[in-house]
Amino acid sequence: MSILGNRVLRKEDPKFLTVGGTYVDDIGLAGALHVAYVRSTFAHARILSIDTEEARKAPGVVAVYTAADVDLGPRPPEMPMFNQAMTRSLLADDTVRFVGECVAAVVADTRARAVDAAELVQIDYDPLPAVVDVETALRDETLLFPAAGTNLAMDMTFGTDEHFMDGCEVVVRHQFLNHRVAPCPLEVRAASAEWSPEGRLTQYSSTQAPHGVKSGLAGALALDEAQVRVLSPDVGGGFGAKMGTYPEELLVAWMARRLGRPVRWVETRSESMVGLGHGRGQLQEVEIGGSRDGRILAYRLNVIQDGGAYPAIGAVLPFMTRTMLSGVYDIPKVEFNSRSVVTNTTPTVAYRGAGRPEATAAIERVLDMFAAEIGMDPAEVRRRNLIQKDAFPFTTPTGTVYDIGDYVRALDLALEAADYPALRAAQKQRRESGATKQLGIGLSVYVEITNGMPSSEFGAVEVRPDGTVVVRTGTSPHGQGHVTAWAMLVSEQLGIPIESIEVVHGDTDVVPRGVGTFGSRSLQAGGVAVNQAATAVVERARQLAADLLEANPDDVILDKVGQRFHVQGTPAAGRSWKELAAEAESQGGLTAEVDFTAPGPTFPFGAHLVVAEVDTETGLVEIKRIVAVDDAGKILNPMLAEGQVHGGLAQGVAQALLEEVRYDEDGNPVTANLADYAFVTAAELPSFERIAMETPTPVNELGAKGIGESGTIGSTPAVHNAVCDALVHLGVRHVPMPTSPQRVWRAINEATGKASA
Repeated sequence: MSILGNRVLRKEDPKFLTVGGTYVDDIGLAGALHVAYVRSTFAHARILSIDTEEARKAPGVVAVYTAADVDLGPRPPEMPMFNQAMTRSLLADDTVRFVGECVAAVVADTRARAVDAAELVQIDYDPLPAVVDVETALRDETLLFPAAGTNLAMDMTFGTDEHFMDGCEVVVRHQFLNHRVAPCPLEVRAASAEWSPEGRLTQYSSTQAPHGVKSGLAGALALDEAQVRVLSPDVGGGFGAKMGTYPEELLVAWMARRLGRPVRWVETRSESMVGLGHGRGQLQEVEIGGSRDGRILAYRLNVIQDGGAYPAIGAVLPFMTRTMLSGVYDIPKVEFNSRSVVTNTTPTVAYRGAGRPEATAAIERVLDMFAAEIGMDPAEVRRRNLIQKDAFPFTTPTGTVYDIGDYVRALDLALEAADYPALRAAQKQRRESGATKQLGIGLSVYVEITNGMPSSEFGAVEVRPDGTVVVRTGTSPHGQGHVTAWAMLVSEQLGIPIESIEVVHGDTDVVPRGVGTFGSRSLQAGGVAVNQAATAVVERARQLAADLLEANPDDVILDKVGQRFHVQGTPAAGRSWKELAAEAESQGGLTAEVDFTAPGPTFPFGAHLVVAEVDTETGLVEIKRIVAVDDAGKILNPMLAEGQVHGGLAQGVAQALLEEVRYDEDGNPVTANLADYAFVTAAELPSFERIAMETPTPVNELGAKGIGESGTIGSTPAVHNAVCDALVHLGVRHVPMPTSPQRVWRAINEATGKASA
């Protein structure tokens, strides 16, 4: 019986549930110093002077550094499509561009002393006008980088057809803000660095991509990559924001080299809220046109992307929005333009879904508005426009080639599980009775791209002489369950139980190559690499057994139950894994390495239905049901898949209802801690109803697609639509996200003419 497809308990959990994980801050370094960063309290200002005298004299202080002390030059944007004049110094030199930017670093013998001394650094600022709004940024009235001559970091415009909506009986236009959110990993950023006497750097980093950090450190410090070792132990969440190498982490390595002693840094939660990259931040102008019988004929999306103070990966994510522009719908004409600008706010980076949730949120919300305009049920409008099952592989108007899907079935499963007709009947009854608490039913049918830009991933499998197995992988888990999943794959091929399989990751000396974990790529890249390496080990063992048994390799079979190879029809004579591994030890071991590159991305899809209850007197929204159909191809372990979907649903609900990073007009963050930032809890979430559906992809041998981000992509617009649907009969056309009680209450009262302000 195959282990694949079964609910195998996570191998990782006993450690986390008993002694706990080992995180960067848990790793002791003898004689280590601690750094605290002095951060800007202004969103935009010139630095007139920095007085470090009192800080240098503080107890335990070893050094205080400003930009003048750092011999590493300003860093241009990493991606060539960005305006290269928008450079960033590791410590702000003459200008600060967002609240939270590092201006100075204080190094002391304890963390507490470093923090205390940092408060003694006096900085004289000359305030400049702050640019917080993306539309204001586009006007270039205040430039963040005068040398650049513009606030435009990247232009991805394709032109506008003035006759684009010709032939459409109904056209709906609206502006949506897919607002900023904070990733909020439970483990904040942390880094520790030490140098060997030979000049080799060892850095511990809480990251999703250890090999990427290795390359970043080597490049910034002018080192050969062989001179850098990065270790990423247990990581307490990343969500995309821990992919790159931040200035604070580069400086830790630089200071350790400068001082000749190990240096450690761990940020506070408040620092994380303003220093760790934010997600989303798209202003969307949406236009959809079609016929009164529900057929969509044209769809247009114009985006202004908020890149924050320094263009990073967040500024390029509209490319992924364009990739998934038309979603699950067969729309004849689509048009997309985007511009990414810099603002005096925290830089934006990748966040769970990274450009794809923004595409789904736009089309799913405006489709509901189109349905309301023509008086048709939202489910029926979707059904009439879904790409049909026999159309795959399907090429969208933007050139994206979907691998395989069955969108109609996903919608039907969600509607059936929720008993959609009964829900609409209950909604009608509440509306007719004028109930205070109105019922809203929100739908979202989505498709997303995973492993969107396929790159190589490393996997290696070795059978030891004692019969145990070590797996080395270039992926870097931070909650996904890779240790269990990769052990299952190897166990399936070798017949060795998962208890005897060790999975090693996160050490660039032990794992020679790797790309990391992001974009829902792990199973379809790293998992396939491990699976292929395991297959290669079996074939090598078969050949070795054939030599020892003096048989034809084609006649040698693996008895997975007995964990031994024997000649077919002669089970008495055989060789066990232990014996073969011992025999192979003198020949380099019983091992295989694979670097796998997928031939293309995969496209998970699904349908979410949300039932929301909205109190029309207070604006309070309560989610009553979430029905989720998420098809990620062949499922390796349903329990792991459910965990990923559940986490994704929670984050999607959070954005729709609660979470929002906000700034005042001067660029001051007003959500810089978890008291002001409405972090989702179990109290806001019902039990999730997950409906299984599997449509294996032909792109890889496992038939697997990514599942780490799907829940988030489908749930946000479903919740948003549910809230708006509860109020549409009152004349409410739209409620901006997040649909807080205040916003809902205001929308109701503006629609009914009761709002006074």
